[in-house]
Amino acid sequence: MTSPVWHPFTQHGLGEPIPLVTHAQGAALHTADGRRIVDAISSWWVTTHGHNHPTIMAAIAEQAARLDQIIFAGWTHEPAETLARALVAMTPAPLVHVFFSDSGSTSVEVALKMALGFWANSGRPRDRILVMEHSYHGDTIGAMSVGARGVFNRAYAPLLFDVGTVPFPEPGREQETLDALEAHCRQAPAAFIVEPLILGAGGMRIYTPALLTEMRTICARHEVPFIADEVMTGWGRTGTLLACEQAGIVPDILCLSKGLTGGSLPLAVTLATPAIFEAHRSEDRARMFFHSSSYTANPIACAAANANLAVWRDEPVLERVADLGGRQQAQLDRLADHPAVRNARRIGTIAAFEIDAASTGYLSAAAPRLTAFCREKDVLLRPLGDTVYVMPPYCIDDDDLAKIYAVLGEYLETAR
Repeated sequence: MTSPVWHPFTQHGLGEPIPLVTHAQGAALHTADGRRIVDAISSWWVTTHGHNHPTIMAAIAEQAARLDQIIFAGWTHEPAETLARALVAMTPAPLVHVFFSDSGSTSVEVALKMALGFWANSGRPRDRILVMEHSYHGDTIGAMSVGARGVFNRAYAPLLFDVGTVPFPEPGREQETLDALEAHCRQAPAAFIVEPLILGAGGMRIYTPALLTEMRTICARHEVPFIADEVMTGWGRTGTLLACEQAGIVPDILCLSKGLTGGSLPLAVTLATPAIFEAHRSEDRARMFFHSSSYTANPIACAAANANLAVWRDEPVLERVADLGGRQQAQLDRLADHPAVRNARRIGTIAAFEIDAASTGYLSAAAPRLTAFCREKDVLLRPLGDTVYVMPPYCIDDDDLAKIYAVLGEYLETAR
């Protein structure tokens, strides 16, 4: 019987197999046909400490028996209050206001609306958003609008709003990015949104902390709110809790999701400075922040996030991150000289390279071939076109990590 499920980013017309996963533990998934699959991409970048971490699972079960859901407009609950205070304590001042939502895309939508509301309520309306070339911020309308135009959103172009774009800081051409940002900022935009240090879905493109510092400085000089989309880069992926730490900067608005609950449940937050918050606080109800969803700050998801923060406080997570980064580099070095590999690179726990072939972007034929090859070898990998990346949970052991790279090496030889 054909499944009625319509899967995301899946061309059902190709008839590719869709394995049924029954359970997971650590860095492994288990399927209905008895296979053990190494999760090389943290199940789409969300799983940090590993699947079914006992601390997080226990918190979910305990909260589910107490309070499952409550309207968050004008009401509150302990898991959300505890989480908000803990996030403010963990993130740099003056990010002291926490707005809850449900996913990375909605955290970005919230950030954009906060920036636009800030200017509208300040009596100086601005409506143009600045973005970086090749960026990706999600699949809702606003998030697509501030992402790169292309195959991801071509069919939905009539719905997207116009943005200003600065070029990606390619090595040796960094000044072009800074000059373009300076020129755009002179035109008084509403905000600049960026993925700090690495562009994820845009091809795992890495740039330096020094560039991030300079971009923040330019925005501050022109009073342009700076939005850091750390949905993927946060929670240790780049080697520090937040990627912005490496540049010594604090954004005006910060987006977090994915690893916020350790990858266990959907939850997102958008943190803002007092200036952003105060622009919306008034005795005039028409100036309130008009955004919500039915499941804003779901108590069970908040309990999972609180347990995740407890793991960060009580366990040596950054030591694991550093160790995984070193092991990733050692494995990557073994592949880097292969004639089919180009631009091997790593930041924190993320390793990436391109397969040396004529690239057709996200729709490169190399992606489905490699995905299928890895699936048959019991590895979950999902390239971005001809960009291959490895981003496993921090708990992955040497054997499973070696298996990932052994399968990649075997594919590269087969492809030749």
